[in-house]
Amino acid sequence: MNNYEVFNCDVLVIGAGGAGLRACIGAMEKGAKVGLVTKSLLGKAHTVMAEGGAAAALGNLDTEDNWEVHFRDTIRGGKFLANWRTVEIFAREAPERILELERYGAVFDRTGKGLISQRAFGGHKYRRLAHVGDRTGLEIIRTLQDKAVSMGIFDYPELTIIRLLKDGDRISGAVGYRRMDGGIVVFKAKAVVLATGGWGRMYRFTSNSWESTGDGVVLALRAGAELKDMEMVQFHPTGMIWPPSMRGILVTEGVRGDGGILLNSKGERFMFNYVPEFYRKETAETLEEALKWVHDKKNYRRPPELLPRDVVARAIYKEVQAGRGSEHGGVYLQISHMGADYIRKRLPSMVDQFLHLGNVDITKEPMEVYPTIHYTMGGVTSDPETCATNVPGLYACGEVATGLHGANRLGGNSLSDLLVFGRRAGEAAGEYAMQNESGEISESEISEEVNLLMEPLRRESGENPYQLHTELQDTMQEHAMIARTEEGLKRALEKIHELKERAKKIAVKGDTCFNPGWHQARDIQVMLTVSEVIVRSALERKESRGGHWRLDYDLEDPYWAQHNIIARLENGEIKLSHRKVPEMPEHLKKIIEG
Repeated sequence: MNNYEVFNCDVLVIGAGGAGLRACIGAMEKGAKVGLVTKSLLGKAHTVMAEGGAAAALGNLDTEDNWEVHFRDTIRGGKFLANWRTVEIFAREAPERILELERYGAVFDRTGKGLISQRAFGGHKYRRLAHVGDRTGLEIIRTLQDKAVSMGIFDYPELTIIRLLKDGDRISGAVGYRRMDGGIVVFKAKAVVLATGGWGRMYRFTSNSWESTGDGVVLALRAGAELKDMEMVQFHPTGMIWPPSMRGILVTEGVRGDGGILLNSKGERFMFNYVPEFYRKETAETLEEALKWVHDKKNYRRPPELLPRDVVARAIYKEVQAGRGSEHGGVYLQISHMGADYIRKRLPSMVDQFLHLGNVDITKEPMEVYPTIHYTMGGVTSDPETCATNVPGLYACGEVATGLHGANRLGGNSLSDLLVFGRRAGEAAGEYAMQNESGEISESEISEEVNLLMEPLRRESGENPYQLHTELQDTMQEHAMIARTEEGLKRALEKIHELKERAKKIAVKGDTCFNPGWHQARDIQVMLTVSEVIVRSALERKESRGGHWRLDYDLEDPYWAQHNIIARLENGEIKLSHRKVPEMPEHLKKIIEG
């Protein structure tokens, strides 16, 4: 087969969110010719959905803050499952990446002294999130995009990569198809950076947009890369549950950071009943203390609404299960008591989102919220220093990679993650590409993959890909969501196996031009593989930790505190193993204990 277009580059970056764009800049600064592929359009990445801010210990408002405190908060928030070196690099470098972004042209909100303003967020001891109102992700994308375009990236929009190509053990490129007309495109590249983001579309209620089907982890898995801790899916505590058309859409943690409170149907501020002993010393004990914190953050402790996300999400779930939920099955998030002018200044997007899409005026009435699938802590295993995977020439950064967040991500750490490790991945891939010759492209790999892609169009009749997607979402929502059991997970796995068999018989009408059904036929195959890894890993981890909550193993287990779950593909089968979490050096242990 040779009916395809071919493009050559030194480094191919897959994914045009913040991590991908920062990787492009890093690789070009090393002298590499960079191609950027995006499943959607340039500028429409999931990064824009990040609202609250980017965490970095600048100390602009709380001078006590520094990288060591940020390191401690992130390790503790991740329930000790993160890679210590990844977290150390992150906490040390995040401030410089924020200042660098400002030099690129980002316009952050300012303090009275003209410094970058910082916002309080769950799990962070001090005000740490550099922000632009509640549109921080949008500003980061705008800035990085302007910078990358000015440096001369080659952009390939609306193109889905379906397989990484290899020459022996190393990466030699990738093959994909244009979503517009189905044209096959081959990229010859010395190095590939995966920056495809997370995966949430296999759940019914999610804050993720349509692109988030897990393409990156499946590309990596099939290329021989390791995945780690895939059971760790984050359920953001405050997704919209009403009105139905907006169910799952995120309500930024900034609402709680700016004084928002959670109430049950009895009007009780219930989070005071769910403070873990681990966080008790740092959390307000009374309503009075929590109210005073809003205006005096130096002398009072944070309210319990700003506990880490896993804690708040479980508390909301328990309130609803206990019959104290809101009219539509969630709880109430109220900020109207802070005053309309304050809310419009601090949270303009939230005001607009609820008023124009849901006819809810949050300056006057509460929001109804419930946990929603938001982020994935597990992903492709990569080296902390270079973001290299175990496959030569393949790098991973941003949400598709793992190691920073452990079992639970702190709000705001994702935006600075993509800046720190996007840069490192791009620079390392650029250096690798400049030191190595191009590999050979395999015609047989291309033909095999394109044949699989075209199969649904050749069948006269068969399974409907949208029906399979609906059944998968129902299964994952019911059995692999916030509260899991062995019985439920086994049911989910059985259903996934059934759907995988049915997916082999998918039939799609029409041709390759403007055919969303054909795109869905491909995406459902990817989502089924990701779902199987999530469920099998969740069955394996017999404890509760961070985003992974087993009702039948409700406590943390000392063994699992020291072990990651590794997933690999062997002869077409997913195999799991345990790997000991790297031992933290003594000088860093002292920071955690301090």
